[in-house]
Amino acid sequence: MSTDPGLATLSDQLILVTVLLYVFAMIAYALDLGFGRVRAAVPAETRVPVTVGGTAEQADAGDGPAAGTDDADEGPEPPAWAARAGTVAVALAWLGWAANLGAVVGRGVAVARWPWGNMYEFVVAICLAAVTAFLVMQTRRPVRFLGAFVTLAAALGLGFAVRYLHVQAGPVVPALNSYWIAIHVTAAILASGLFIVAGLSGVLYLARKDGPSRLPSRAELEAVAHKAIVFAFPVWTFAVIAGALWADKAWGRYWGWDPKEVWSFITWIAYAAYLHARATAGWRGRAATIVQLVAFGCLMFNLVGVNIFLSGLHSYAQVP
Repeated sequence: MSTDPGLATLSDQLILVTVLLYVFAMIAYALDLGFGRVRAAVPAETRVPVTVGGTAEQADAGDGPAAGTDDADEGPEPPAWAARAGTVAVALAWLGWAANLGAVVGRGVAVARWPWGNMYEFVVAICLAAVTAFLVMQTRRPVRFLGAFVTLAAALGLGFAVRYLHVQAGPVVPALNSYWIAIHVTAAILASGLFIVAGLSGVLYLARKDGPSRLPSRAELEAVAHKAIVFAFPVWTFAVIAGALWADKAWGRYWGWDPKEVWSFITWIAYAAYLHARATAGWRGRAATIVQLVAFGCLMFNLVGVNIFLSGLHSYAQVP
C-alpha cells in the first residue's frame, strides 16, 4: 500500500495549526467566562434532599436552568469586549475543528485507509470527536461555559499525541485491515468524545462553589453530563459488541480476556452503574457525579493506559 508523503506532512502540519487554534479559542472562551455575567447562587429552597446509601444529600432541584432561579444573572453589566470574546471563541473553535478534521481526512487519504490504526491517529480522532460533541451541543444548549475546558483538553491531547505518540504515516498490522475498523473504532471514538464532555462537566460540578459563580448551577452541569452519557452509552455498547464480532473474525473467539477487552467491559459496567443508579435509586448530585467520574477514569485508562502499559492482542499502538 503506497503512502503519499506530501499529504501526510500536510496532515501533521494541520495538527500543529489545530493546536494553536484550540489554544487561542481556549483563551477567548476563558475571557468570556471570566468577565461575563456572574450567575446567582442557587437558593436553598431549590435544593432537595436525595437519599444515597442511607445518607441524605442536598442536590439542585430539577434537571436544568428551568429549576428555580439557578441561572439568574446578577452583578454589573459585563464589558462589551467580553461578549465579543465569546463570539471570537466560537469562531476559533470552529476553525480549529475544521483544521482537526482536515488533518484526520488528510492522514486517511495519504495512507488510503481509515485514519485510526495506531495510538497517534486514535488520540487525534478522539480530540476531534470531543470538540465536535461540544460544538454540536453548543448549538442546542447554553454550554459555552464548557468551551475553555474542552478546547484546553483537546489542545493538550493533541500536544501529547504529537510529542509522545507520533508515528510516520504508513500501513497497519494485518489484523486492522478490515472493514470492522470503520465500525468498531469509529463507534468507540464517537462515544469517547461525548464521555469526555460529560467528564469535564462532572469535574466542574465538583469544583463549583456555593454562591455567585461564573459557572452555571450544579443542576445544569449535571444535566449536561447526564445527557452526554445517555447519548454515548448505547454507542459504546455497540462498540463493545462490534469489537467482539471483529475478534471472532480475526482471532476465532468473541472474548479472550485481553486487557483491552476487559477494560472496555469495565468501562461499560461503570457507566451502566451510573445510569442505573440515577434511574432507579434516584441518585443525583455529588454521589452520581462521583460515579460517572470513576467511569470516566476507567475510560481514560482503557484509551491510553492499556495501550501503553499493558500487552495483549490489541498492542498495536505503535508508541515510539
